Amino acid sequence: MALKLDLSDIQGNVLIGYGRLGFPKARCVLLHVNRNQAAKARAFLEELRGKITTAELWPSSKTADLPREIVTAQRPDVAINVAFTFMGLLAMGVPVRTLRGLPDEFQQGMLDRAEILSDDPYGHGRPESRWDPIWLNERSDPHAEIHALVTFNASAQPTHFDSPEAALEDAFQWLNKRCGENEAVSILAGHGGANPLYQDMGALLEPDPEGPPGRMRYSRSEHFGFADGFGDPVFEGQYPDAVMAERVVGQGKRTADQTWVPLATGEFLLGYPDEAQEVPGASAPLDFSRNGTFLAYRKLHQNVKAFSDYISSTATRYGASNGLDQEAAEETIKAKMAGRWSDGVPLMVAPTYGEWQAFRGALSKAKADKNEAEFKRLSQKLTDFTYGADTDGSKCPFSSHLRRANPRDMLDPTMPADAPADQLAKATSVLNNRRRLLRRGLPYGGTTPIDSDEVEQGVLLLFLCSSLFRQFEFIQQQWMQYGLDFNAGNDTCPIIGNHDSEAKFVIATSADSGKPPFICDRPPQFVETRGGAYFFVPSMTSLRLIAQGLTDPT
Repeated sequence: MALKLDLSDIQGNVLIGYGRLGFPKARCVLLHVNRNQAAKARAFLEELRGKITTAELWPSSKTADLPREIVTAQRPDVAINVAFTFMGLLAMGVPVRTLRGLPDEFQQGMLDRAEILSDDPYGHGRPESRWDPIWLNERSDPHAEIHALVTFNASAQPTHFDSPEAALEDAFQWLNKRCGENEAVSILAGHGGANPLYQDMGALLEPDPEGPPGRMRYSRSEHFGFADGFGDPVFEGQYPDAVMAERVVGQGKRTADQTWVPLATGEFLLGYPDEAQEVPGASAPLDFSRNGTFLAYRKLHQNVKAFSDYISSTATRYGASNGLDQEAAEETIKAKMAGRWSDGVPLMVAPTYGEWQAFRGALSKAKADKNEAEFKRLSQKLTDFTYGADTDGSKCPFSSHLRRANPRDMLDPTMPADAPADQLAKATSVLNNRRRLLRRGLPYGGTTPIDSDEVEQGVLLLFLCSSLFRQFEFIQQQWMQYGLDFNAGNDTCPIIGNHDSEAKFVIATSADSGKPPFICDRPPQFVETRGGAYFFVPSMTSLRLIAQGLTDPT
């Protein structure tokens, strides 16, 4: 019998990203509990708790095929969620006996673990990598310590407002009126961007190919031009039975019989068995952490001009040696770095530019012909693939971002490196199953081409997992900033890794091609961390315990 989660007890941003449900605009606000105001802060939280969006299903394109009786919630104009830092929980009056059961990395915080993550918060190595003031102010001002994160995500078509921007502003003003130096909590200032009181985010715009000339639509792409939002892990209980079998393909865990099944719930929600069949130790009482999770907030600045210039110059050399024109060469270099083509088609599905164009043509034809079965079959290939047929990395480079972030079946510890093809086809994702992350987020900054990397432009990512150390920190430290697991020595991720003067990215070729590997040498820094922190995302039960001062560790 499939696990049934209590959706009304889980915050809504945990099970699925709001962006996929038609919520393209968002704001993040950081709060500080004022000194000696814990009781009033709990009263404030009790009021906020009534506005929190849970994981209960509401009408959307994702629930259109589900039984009506399980779609129980009303679609909000603005989805609101809250999370706390360790010091925030302490400031709210949560007992120390409860807090000491929380993981060490959460207690220590992201800023104190910056070296582990290869971050440079104070810009000692690169001045431009210095974090926004809001993440650093607490070191010199105890009144600027970060205690809570409130997120607002606005619907593209709100019911009671003329625009998502208007809905966001209304929700923010509700919060703003309840905060201040003379109130229980204060809104912290110091974000980069137009308004220092919040981090603004929003999906980028693109021309609507199905509309009249000049009409725009929200895009899935980020500033480098890659479509985002593919391959988020699927775990037991996350989706209703009616759609689980379809959504788990390529997004769950790979078994030896070459099928996909959901990951263990405990990898993403506290209080459930994980992939080791263990329920990790948690704080007391158990209701405090059950149905909650941990969140790593990362603001990543994108050097769009540096990326574009490097791709252009490198593609000129790559095209000349591989018989490709400039456009095809640029798209290929980008795809080799990412592991996917710019529209999300994996290299394992279409290894070459020509094959990519053919796949896109087939997908477009199926859509135009209203051939739903063929369109569904082709669309599933965006997630349903493995690396067993690419043992030399000639299709998808070992060091590409996608292969580093989710190695799928390539790191099966029981599979010999020289195993025959039929054996490799049975490789599992057993090692990778313990390193998966839920990703939430949106781009921030301008939407038009720029000629400077000093502007405010990038992506805000929220990573959710049960173990910040085993999941988020391991991937960031070992797989993004180190290449030994991928036969790449000290080479870092070509897109989000730190690049020094000796950085390189190798595009492998097959042994029978007769061509040497192509070296993308000395890539500049494409992505810089501009801030972040670790948060605990409580369940609705836990929020009630905190707000009413009922947390009893005995």
